[in-house]
Formats: sequence, structure tokens, C-alpha cells
Amino acid sequence: MIAVDTNILVYAHRPDSPSHRAAAAAIKRLAEGSAPWGIPWPCVHEFLSVSTNLRIFKPPSPLAIAIQQVEFWMESPSLRLLHEPAGYWKELRATCLSGKLTGPQVHDARIHAICRANAVSELWSADRDFSRMRGLAIVNPCLD
Repeated sequence: MIAVDTNILVYAHRPDSPSHRAAAAAIKRLAEGSAPWGIPWPCVHEFLSVSTNLRIFKPPSPLAIAIQQVEFWMESPSLRLLHEPAGYWKELRATCLSGKLTGPQVHDARIHAICRANAVSELWSADRDFSRMRGLAIVNPCLD
């Protein structure tokens, strides 16, 4: 299963992003395909936070539009919203310890651990911080 990180969701949503076309096309392929794909719940939260943030975007996405975008993705019958299942703590602990992750890196370790605990094989992200974590292929669909 492929999971999608916050930055790819934001790029797909924001037409002013330099990676908008590539990200939107990549998400569209997933959403219209029959193979299961996922978005970790923390990425949904972060998407809403980032896309509506006036310090990041001028103008930011209105909250109602950002929520509408999430609900549009949720209409994909192949989407799985990923959460912390049984076995999550073991994955988080191993990810943090093996990568020697601390501070803000723990958020990315959370995404990584949720993906691993949900049998995700590939995470689409433009975040290089995932390079310190093992056991999950990290792919930037905007570079293809």
C-alpha cells in the first residue's frame, strides 16, 4: 500500500505550489485507482494546519475549503485512513531509537511508525527527514 505525507497533500491542494500539477496528478491516480492507498490521520491534521496557516500562505486556504478537500479525498473507495493499531508502539520505539530521532523528528517517526504498523510499503513524501528511518520506501511523486 502507498501512503501520502502532508507535503504531497498540500502540494496537490494548493495551485500556487510549484509541485501542484505533479502532486495533484499523483493523488488523482491513487484516488481513482482500485489499489488501496492511505493517509495517516496525523497527516490529515497537519494538512489542515498547514494549508490554513497565514504564516505559510498568503492567502491561506479557508478552513471550509481545506475540510472540503479532505472530504473529497475521503470519497475515494480505495482510501484507508491510517491510525495507530496494535503494534504501533513497537514500531515508534524502534524508529526513534534506530534513527536517534528527537524533538520535531518524532512527528515524522510517528508517521513512519503508523505506516509500518499498517503494512504500508511506500510513503510518498518530499520530506528528506524520512531518510534517517528504515523499513519503508520513501518516494517523491513530484520528481517522477
